Amino acid sequence: MSKSVFYHAGCPVCVSAEQDIISLIGDEKVEIVHLGEQKNRISDAEAQGVKSVPALLTPNGHVLHINFGASLADVKG
Repeated sequence: MSKSVFYHAGCPVCVSAEQDIISLIGDEKVEIVHLGEQKNRISDAEAQGVKSVPALLTPNGHVLHINFGASLADVKG
């Protein structure tokens, strides 16, 4: 993986964190995945170790959970 992946669900906490991540590392270095709109990506996020959103998956496979917004169970509905 060459980019980080930022997973979120569209809540205010997530949107704010998204803007901060883009400001910090640049939009060319991060893929933004809105799990509320891209529910087919939830299983990918879970497989990578994401437990809640917002979360950043680094290029080396580490998951950084950022300020609890919602669990993946909540996102699944």
